[in-house]
Amino acid sequence: QVQLVESGGGLVQPGGSLRLSCTISGFTLDNVVIGWFRQAPGKEREGVSCISRPVHTTNYAASVKGRFTISADNANNTVYLEMNNLKPEDTAVYTCAKASRWYYSGLDPNQYNNWGQGIQVTVSS
Repeated sequence: QVQLVESGGGLVQPGGSLRLSCTISGFTLDNVVIGWFRQAPGKEREGVSCISRPVHTTNYAASVKGRFTISADNANNTVYLEMNNLKPEDTAVYTCAKASRWYYSGLDPNQYNNWGQGIQVTVSS
């Protein structure tokens, strides 16, 4: 059974950092694309970043480039999203997901078919 479970969210002050984890089961990271998405109240779901193990690439939304870093630990079946210099506008529910195709490395949520439950990240003083 394919499962993705997020952890590491919480409340942080502006300028602070958090590291989110997405622990997977039921498959391996060797030949998949895992993405992070976020959704703030009243807004559409937004692609944040993704990592493709088959082609060894990463992708970032313009709004987080230079502040967020995605990485994968095959041994621990976990994908991380390191978030630095957080801003209030980063406040959202963050969810990780598996792309439906191994060769897709974009941030369109419609191309992802297995989702975690999401975790809250709040950036506030």
